[in-house]
Amino acid sequence: MPAMTNRKLPSDKLIALGELMKKVAVDRDKTAFASLFDHYAPLIRAYSLAREPGSDLVADELVQEVMTRVWLKAAKYNPRLANLNTWIFTLARNCRIDYLRRNSRYVTEIDPTDIFNDMEDDGPGPFQLAQQTRAEESIRAGLEELPREQCEILTKVYLEGKSHQQASEELKLPLGTVKSRVRLALKKLEVLVER
Repeated sequence: MPAMTNRKLPSDKLIALGELMKKVAVDRDKTAFASLFDHYAPLIRAYSLAREPGSDLVADELVQEVMTRVWLKAAKYNPRLANLNTWIFTLARNCRIDYLRRNSRYVTEIDPTDIFNDMEDDGPGPFQLAQQTRAEESIRAGLEELPREQCEILTKVYLEGKSHQQASEELKLPLGTVKSRVRLALKKLEVLVER
């Protein structure tokens, strides 16, 4: 996959793209869709290019198919489940697989779904890894900004996997204090991470 699909976009750019997607999903806004198209078409095209004769035509066809699916499925996009980039490149991946199946030059008895089902690699994909890395960086930076007591409580409970009761005993604090610090720290951390 080309490096440009994994590059980290500034958060304001991601927010702007998310707002455009909302306008497409809710209002069926063609101007917003045109802006999404202008941003994603070159990225999808680069992702779709193969080193074969006629690959430019294939890439252009896939861009059209992916962006058509974005338009048709915009209302189904849920930003809580996936980053917009992840969602669109998942559509691109699926369109590319469909295209290759439809236009295969070779006939085979092998069912590709069997191959994918038999694969043992259950590890996260590149998009999930990129999202996880970004989330970890945000959380780490947020933890550094929390008061020491709250950071210590979250470390015990979430990083060390201890129960509230165990954290209470180790830190010699009442259980209610531990629970309230966890709750307050999580609220602050949520605000810090979303900035």
